[in-house]
Amino acid sequence: MLRFALPIMFVIAGISPASCEDAGQATTAADMESMKDFMRANPDCRQFTDQCSICAVVDGKAQCSTPQIACVKKAYQCTIPPSQ
Repeated sequence: MLRFALPIMFVIAGISPASCEDAGQATTAADMESMKDFMRANPDCRQFTDQCSICAVVDGKAQCSTPQIACVKKAYQCTIPPSQ
């Protein structure tokens, strides 16, 4: 009974269950360009953040974590400078 009631309740309430595809935020070309600009301006930075994701530089490319829920993106900031 619950198997049929739950989808009907979602339709009535106007709620759709989230899928895995909905979990991440879309990255726009402007966001990627600013990351590229940051990496170009800070070539020795090994890890940086925008307060939503943490990115590590591996072989010259950024590998970033999944954005946190309800984060407010800020300017990129180096968290592990080259001296460490």
